[in-house]
Parts: sequence; C-alpha cells; structure tokens
Amino acid sequence: MSAKKTTEKKSAEASSAKSAASAKSKDPQEQIYQRIFSYMDLDMNGLVSVEEIHNTLAARGYTPDNQRVREFCEKLKGLKKDKIDLPTFKEIARNHIILLEKALSGGLVIPDFQKFTEQLETMFAEAAKNDGGQVADYIPQLAKVPPESFALSVCTVDGQRWSIGESGEFFSIQSTSKPFSYCIALEAHGRDKVHKHVGREPSGQRFNEIVLNRNGNPHNPMINAGAIVTSSLVRPELPPAERFDFFIGVIQKLCGETGEPVFNNAVYLSEKETADRNYALAYFMRENKSFPKNFELQETMDFYMQCCSVEMSSEMMATAAATLAFAGICPTTGERVFSSGAVKDCLSMMSSCGMYDYSGEFAFRVGMPAKSGVGGCVIIVVPNLLGMCIWSPPLDEYGNSVRGVQICQELVNTYNFHTYDSLIKTSSKKTDPRMRQTSSQAQNIWTMIWAASQGDLDEIRRLEALGVDINEGDYDGRTPLHLAVAEGQAAAVQHFVSRGAHVDVKDRWGETPMQEAKRQKRDDIIKTLSGGKKSGG
Repeated sequence: MSAKKTTEKKSAEASSAKSAASAKSKDPQEQIYQRIFSYMDLDMNGLVSVEEIHNTLAARGYTPDNQRVREFCEKLKGLKKDKIDLPTFKEIARNHIILLEKALSGGLVIPDFQKFTEQLETMFAEAAKNDGGQVADYIPQLAKVPPESFALSVCTVDGQRWSIGESGEFFSIQSTSKPFSYCIALEAHGRDKVHKHVGREPSGQRFNEIVLNRNGNPHNPMINAGAIVTSSLVRPELPPAERFDFFIGVIQKLCGETGEPVFNNAVYLSEKETADRNYALAYFMRENKSFPKNFELQETMDFYMQCCSVEMSSEMMATAAATLAFAGICPTTGERVFSSGAVKDCLSMMSSCGMYDYSGEFAFRVGMPAKSGVGGCVIIVVPNLLGMCIWSPPLDEYGNSVRGVQICQELVNTYNFHTYDSLIKTSSKKTDPRMRQTSSQAQNIWTMIWAASQGDLDEIRRLEALGVDINEGDYDGRTPLHLAVAEGQAAAVQHFVSRGAHVDVKDRWGETPMQEAKRQKRDDIIKTLSGGKKSGG
C-alpha cells in the first residue's frame, strides 16, 4: 500500500472514530454517566476520588451500609483504588445509575437531605436540654433504662437514612407494636371483621382504663384493650412459638436490612408480673363478648405481652415507620409488607388515637400520624415522604416521651408536615423539604447564573447534573460565564471554560466575557478565556 493510501486510510479511520465518539456522546445514557462523573470530578482531571463518591452519597442519605447503594459501594471498595476514571465508574455504576442520577440531580424525595438533617440536628440538640418527665417505673425492667438515653432516626420513602444519638441502642417497643399487629389483623381478616371487635374512636381515657364503648368493645386498636383484641386476631391457629415467630418475621420485613428485632425475656416476665390491669381488661372484654369466637385468653395475653417486649433500635423503627409512609412497601428493600388499604386504616387510627389521651391535642397541634410507647419511643409518619423515630425514656403525664413530643411540635413549626398545612397558601413561614430549589428549566438557568456570580461550584455542578446548558443566557443574553467574569470568580470561569462554555458569546449590548475581563484588567481570567471555545467551533 502506498504512503498516500496509508495516510488516507488512517485519516478515514480517525474520522470514523471521531464520528462514533460524537454519536456516542449524544447517547442519552452516555450523557447521564458523563454528567454524574463530571459533578464529582472536583479537580477536572478525568478522575474522581472514591472518598468524594462516598461523601456525595452520604450527603444525600446513602452511607455504604444502606442497602440501596451497598453493592455499588462494595464494588468501589473492591477496586482498591483512591481514584477512578469514567470507564471504571460506568462499569461499577451500571446497576445503580438511576438512583445515582436521582441523587445528584435533585430527584430524591428530599433533594437537599443534608440541609434537612442539619435542621433535625439542631432540634435534637435543643430537645436534649429538656430534662422533664419521668421514666416509666410500673414495669420494673423499664425503670432501669438510663433517662438520658436519646436517639433520633429518619428514613425517607427513597431510602435516605440519617440518625443521631444512641440510634443503635435497642429499647422495648411497647405500644409502638400496636400499629403493626393491627395491620397484620387487617391483612388477615379485613376491616369489617376486625372492627366488629374493636372500635375506631378515641377513648378520651388513659391507655389502660377499664372502659368499653357502647357496643361493648374497646374504643380503638391503639390502646391496651384494643391491642389485646387485635392480638387475638393475629394467626391464632398457630402454636404459640410459631405465632410469635410470624410476628417477628413481619417486623423484620418492615425494618429491612437495618437490623434484627430481638425478644427481651426479662421485659416480658416483668410485664407479666405487673399485668393485673391488662388481665382485668381481658376478663372484662371476655365478659362483654368483645373477642372473636374460640379465642384462648392466656395465649392471647402471652402473645400481646411478647409483642410489647420486642426490642428494636431507632434506626429500625424509623424504617418501619417509613414502610407505612410508603403505603406498605419497605423503602430499603422494595418489598411490600402490607397492602395500601391496611396502611391507610392504620394511619387513620394513629392520627386520631396514637398518643394516648393526648391524641386530640396532638392531632390539633402536630397533625401527623404518630404512635408512642411507654418505653420512650415515638414513631411519626409523613405519608409519601418519611418515617421518623424518637427515643427518649422520660414520659409526660400522658405516657408520651417528653422530648419526642417537643421534636414533633418543632417539626411542624418548621415544615409543612401538618395534615392541613396544604390549605395555607400564603404568609406561612414553614418550608417544604420536598421542594426542589429549581423546579423548571427557566429557574434552573437563572439559578446557574446566580451560582456563577457567587462562584458556587457545588451548585454549578449540581445543575450540570440536571442537564442545564451552561451556554444558555437570561433575558439579557448574559450567560453564566458572563456573570462569573463580571464578579471576578476565576475558579468558576476556569470551570466553565473547561466544560466548553462559549467565550465569544454576546449579550444584548454586544458585550462578550472577554471584553468584560479586559475592562476589569483581570489578566488571569483573560488568559483562561484565551484558551476557550469559540461559539462557532
């Protein structure tokens, strides 16, 4: 082959490769990988720090132990590298690209998760100063729990998780088991059968009061009498051991991979030793024919007290609450645990009856489905958003955690979490953590320009991950590069030029970024712009 033909062949091959690369770069999925990678390429050298990947995910609620990203993080660890290039990133991110794109483009249910958790941390610190209340002492084992114990955990329906305090410590869930046993009963028998034996109204009485409604049934499934009845409806055909194993299995599904619930026999024996009032309730209800036919009283009482004696951590309870927020689907595993209909009924009961005889006041002031237990746990559900658990043993006069109630009140003072906050369209100072800061393309462009003027590279990269065009201008034709130059943001100028921003674009007055730089006599910026891309190139 002649030298001329060889040269022509190489030229054709190069042209073909260039065309292929160009076509590849226009592939939407390829662009997604490139955008995500560029967001984390802080040094703009084609390499991303593994530490930066972990930090980016953690800021959005995904630590390496989170099941949503565990496989991805294990692949990262297996590389045994400090930095990775784009091809490597594409290889290990292939099964996780949708979640990564949502996380980096503001598509998660709480886009700015870091800001949200920072505010929760402030609420936690403020509540920690509250030393009111008394630890429950009528159950001897509960009286032994240190009163200073304190934890707060949150899990969103996207599986974003965060905790503070003693979130890994196990505690007795007590009455916070009642929503779960109620859901199990609903799934097995349906609403009509369950509520043939238990009412749906707040009692207005103490949680262990010996009183029934006009039909001779307990008032609702969230107080002791009602929970004893719903316990009688949970797989009564099974032997006692298998029956309890079934309950524990459901709890395990509710909390996903966040931990394994355990049974505390000491708490159970302590409960049984001091259960005179609960036995009195059971005999009173049997006399009034509240129970279904063929139930066995002692087995039912044992099962009820065993359910209350289960121990979990705040991280586990927050995920279980998030499963209710997600209409019965565990957000960390994607497994459906309860039907949406059962969850709807359960949240209705929690809203009206979940906080003992403080429930009406709580519904008025806080307006979120919640359930408390005398072990100091409070679970809160914000439907379609998140589940939360607060654990602090000192209780108020109603049997609710003092710090738990305080944080609930602060939550609705800060965020529009009250059931009826949607009615307030104006003058409300509450914020909505679900709202993206940029909800339309026009706002995205404006925010990019503002970020450029401030030199906010993190926000600029986030908007690039959203797909915002860095060459798009405002109504005056001024692009992000125009503003970065005008405000002397050299690092931002360098960033835009490296990303292919047009350096000769003109605004409505015919001004280019270079003219602005020369007017300001910024030699460093002029040098950067001189190597930039022309709009026709």
